[in-house]
Amino acid sequence: MADKKDYYEVLGVSKSATDEELKKAYRQLARQYHPDLHPDDPTAEDKFKEITEAYEVLSNKEKREMYDQYGHAAFENGGMGANMGGYSDVSEILESIFGGFGGFGSMFGGGGSRAQNANAPRRGADIQATATIEFMEACKGKKQVLNISRMETCPDCRGTGAAGGSESEICRDCQGRGVVKSMQRTPFGMISSSKTCPHCGGKGRVIKNPCQRCRGAGRVPMQREVDVEIPEGINDGATLRCYGRGDAGVNGGPNGDLLLTVGVKPHPLFTREGYDIHCTIPITYSQAVLGADIVVPTINGNEKLHIGEGTQNNAVFKLRGKGVKRLNRNDHGDQHVRVYVEIPKGLDKKQKELLMQLEESLESKNYAKREGFFKKLKDMFNKD
Repeated sequence: MADKKDYYEVLGVSKSATDEELKKAYRQLARQYHPDLHPDDPTAEDKFKEITEAYEVLSNKEKREMYDQYGHAAFENGGMGANMGGYSDVSEILESIFGGFGGFGSMFGGGGSRAQNANAPRRGADIQATATIEFMEACKGKKQVLNISRMETCPDCRGTGAAGGSESEICRDCQGRGVVKSMQRTPFGMISSSKTCPHCGGKGRVIKNPCQRCRGAGRVPMQREVDVEIPEGINDGATLRCYGRGDAGVNGGPNGDLLLTVGVKPHPLFTREGYDIHCTIPITYSQAVLGADIVVPTINGNEKLHIGEGTQNNAVFKLRGKGVKRLNRNDHGDQHVRVYVEIPKGLDKKQKELLMQLEESLESKNYAKREGFFKKLKDMFNKD
């Protein structure tokens, strides 16, 4: 092919490269471009085939001589070297690099890239649950009882999968290894591939008399009540990881975890931002004008708050340290108290007269904002 790269260029070696230099170059490139190591790279497979093809030719003495003399034409369209055999150590190199990786298994139908040992301990899966708690429970923490479903070790066979008194047997197809190997002839030579043993499913052992309860799986679904400590200060939508409360492991592996997502109900008085509490307190017109000591509810009980003389509507006061305890710390957030000045309604004649007397006795200096506003308004219209 006219667009085929020079084999020496593909491997990044000179035309005088020794066998060891060729092997070293191929090993490095095989690690770099093996498609099973780079599943997200669509070019890796083509690149890997290209370097393997180059090494298959240059590592064979007769093929290399033909290539040096005639180039790619020696192997195209039934050329002189097209059917030339000879030993190639590609499969041995790949085996030494990847062990049980399986070489070109996934590329040429070998049954998957990595044959896992099903007898190895495996961690159980994580499970998920939700709980909805009250606002004050989130602030103070609580012990929550949950009813969950999870996979547990079968109590009848104790996880072996075999009925009582019986044992599993070594698989005759894979001799207990869990994988079977095969040799396959490809355009690049004989390639060794590994795949999960179809007879035992990769377990290496076969259960002829399975447990009736778990049907040989070694685990069964169970409903359980578990206690979970919800820490004080948890926020709405937070997820707790409860270690070891998930599905049972396999072959002696550890349990998975329980992931508990907590929802918090709204409160009629309080809202929350981070670890700060916010609330709005109505005060009377007289309290705003004259000042007063008022009682403010907090998540830890009532607190006294002094309202200064002439307090304006929507003024905010801060109660330091009266908010929510910070997770895994000893300090607390603050409480922000917004006051709402309630204007009295339904005044009788006498009350209105008293209010008018008060209004008539007041001067512009008693209304700082009004005085400032009308001064700015006057200045605006008196401009040249």
